[in-house]
Amino acid sequence: MTPNQCDIGLIGLAVMGENLVLNMESKGFSVAVFNRTTEVTDKFAAGRGRNKNIQPTRTMEEFVRALKRPRKAMIMVKAGAPVDAVINQLAPLLEKGDVIIDGGNSLFTDTQRRGKELEQSGIHFVGCGVSGGEEGALKGPSLMPGGSRESWEIIAPIFRKIAAQVEGEPCCRYMGPDGAGHYVKMVHNGIEYGDIQLICEAYAILKDIAGMDAPELAGTFAEWNKGELDSYLIEITSQIFRKIDPETGKPLVDVILDKAGQKGTGIWTLQSAIKQSIVISTINAAVEARVISSRKEERVEASKILPQPKVEKFEGDRAHLVDAVRDALYASKIVSYAQGMELLGTASTEYRWNLNLGDIATIWRGGCIIRAKFLNRIVEAYQRDPMLPNLLLDRYFTDIIERTQHNWRIAVSTAVLHGVAVPAFSASLAYFDSYRQARLSSRIKNRPKKRPHRKRQRRITRVNRVARPSRLPRQARGLPYLSESRATRFRRILRARAV
Repeated sequence: MTPNQCDIGLIGLAVMGENLVLNMESKGFSVAVFNRTTEVTDKFAAGRGRNKNIQPTRTMEEFVRALKRPRKAMIMVKAGAPVDAVINQLAPLLEKGDVIIDGGNSLFTDTQRRGKELEQSGIHFVGCGVSGGEEGALKGPSLMPGGSRESWEIIAPIFRKIAAQVEGEPCCRYMGPDGAGHYVKMVHNGIEYGDIQLICEAYAILKDIAGMDAPELAGTFAEWNKGELDSYLIEITSQIFRKIDPETGKPLVDVILDKAGQKGTGIWTLQSAIKQSIVISTINAAVEARVISSRKEERVEASKILPQPKVEKFEGDRAHLVDAVRDALYASKIVSYAQGMELLGTASTEYRWNLNLGDIATIWRGGCIIRAKFLNRIVEAYQRDPMLPNLLLDRYFTDIIERTQHNWRIAVSTAVLHGVAVPAFSASLAYFDSYRQARLSSRIKNRPKKRPHRKRQRRITRVNRVARPSRLPRQARGLPYLSESRATRFRRILRARAV
């Protein structure tokens, strides 16, 4: 292949990088590849990349020479210092108008910084969330690009074609400027943590309380996947229960170590939520569950010392409990997404990204780990009201919560009585119970204000007699403080419900 002929280049040939290259090549694009370890490049070229429209390169200079102008170079290396190292080596070889794309799980503030630094040289920088794992990278991921609109127009023909396709629509849309794409991916990962933890808790109740074995669990989850809970994660969960460990002959799920790790995106999501005063209690519970699971040895020792709950074997209606767990899983899932979407909306305002929440839900419908039938309902909710302050306030989701909340409470209370930890179920229900109440117990935390001087008291009283209530401050009328736009949204929702 002659120089300057490749449509795009990719740096970093781990499995995700290799699969993205093969995806691009299969869609008709020529791809230049580079890896800092030459042996990795040679192995890929002689193996999976053999006889394909892929050009291996051994130096960064050769890599850049292989690209068509404007050059498009995608980086798939570990987040943090390795990304900076690659950019520092690559950027001096590029020209004004070229594009660097970071497809890793970088912190969005790092993306903002890198974009500003490269902008001084006239080089475009795109921070692109890539979801779907190794399989998605090969067959079609969900892509969340953020950067300048001009940079998006340059990479769009390639990215829209390699993305997953749902109902003829590519799961790739422009998110917004600077760090918007990586922020959306960060929250996506937080929601993914919540989804997985909720499934784990449903499994715990069905196994430890209802006494289901692996084949029964497989059948239950497979049945759930035919209804409202239809999703990639529910589907693969049902398949996991059918796997048998070849060494022991036992169900694989019973011999897997109960110790989960985590990447930085979960913690970053929590930190961002705290900074913006947004409650994401379901995601928080999921992250904490991973932390405590990682302390396996300590938990084993604690189990020998701490008292266990004295409960009798479950003798209730098993079928009813299964239905209750299903409803609790669905209701908690709605809460988790409501929290994640609210965080995205708040960040959009804070960083002036103008995120389209309907678009985000649309591109999550395929390719990514959290893809689910349920996301179509979220898309419809934001089509009905693009300024919806909380997903729970959409009529469709309100009706679901009304239908499921009794079973939701049965599932949580049954777990608590039997000593089965369900932190994400419980956190989701507590969030709903707090959000639905007009008056909370937090009033006890507030210090009583000193009563004004008697003359001052009379004066205030006289003023209040003549002042129209609507002209008094919101706090003086006993109403919570809300920004005007948010308050207006709530009034619009209430008026619509009254019709």
